[in-house]
Amino acid sequence: MEEKTLHANILFVEDDTNLSMILKDYLEMIGYSVSHAGDGDEGLSLFSSKKYDLVILDIMMPKKDGFTLASEIRTMNSQVPIIFLTAKNMKEDRIKGFQHGCDDYITKPFSTEELSLRIKAILKRCNFADSQPQHDTTTHFTIGHFNFDSVNLVLSSPDTERRLTRKEANLLKLLCLNKNTLLSREVALETVWGENDYFIGRSMDVFITKLRKYLKSDSGVKIINVHGIGFKLEVSS
Repeated sequence: MEEKTLHANILFVEDDTNLSMILKDYLEMIGYSVSHAGDGDEGLSLFSSKKYDLVILDIMMPKKDGFTLASEIRTMNSQVPIIFLTAKNMKEDRIKGFQHGCDDYITKPFSTEELSLRIKAILKRCNFADSQPQHDTTTHFTIGHFNFDSVNLVLSSPDTERRLTRKEANLLKLLCLNKNTLLSREVALETVWGENDYFIGRSMDVFITKLRKYLKSDSGVKIINVHGIGFKLEVSS
């Protein structure tokens, strides 16, 4: 069977607003197209409206719980992979999840890296080849009243010009490429440092602090820390 080459369409049904926003941003950042529903009824409506390559469901939701929703999805499509993402971690709940047709069962708390790897493994088993995003060749960025030249490592404003180190420039470029969306710690570490390690992670936090200092003269530019998850470069329009 010929593998698909488009990015996977994911339906994500979760009633926790904060978790939904963080995970949706993360999954879209790594290349997936994500539709979010806040309850079971909305989830079923979205699933009926278009084709999805994978479904991620919470269990404890208003209007319709995840077990019921999974069963209804299975009556409509017996092949689409389903992942339960839930705080219910009892053995009986796991068994019930698989009885309702799920392909994987992940308990909270979890790491975004683990979720990403499980999604890729399931899509691979389903003969879905998720193409990697093309390398972005953009080299000049506008960040509020700053201009950033990532090739010459220069961050300038009407009043100042600062030459960055290569690591500072690479990290700032990655933040710019993901402006106003969540950049996960794992992606930043792997992209800029080439590995994900606790001590390197602490070093990255120091670099983030430096970048905040460089950008502080523009109140419309902020690097937000989402604790334990990642960072977001917020730039007011």
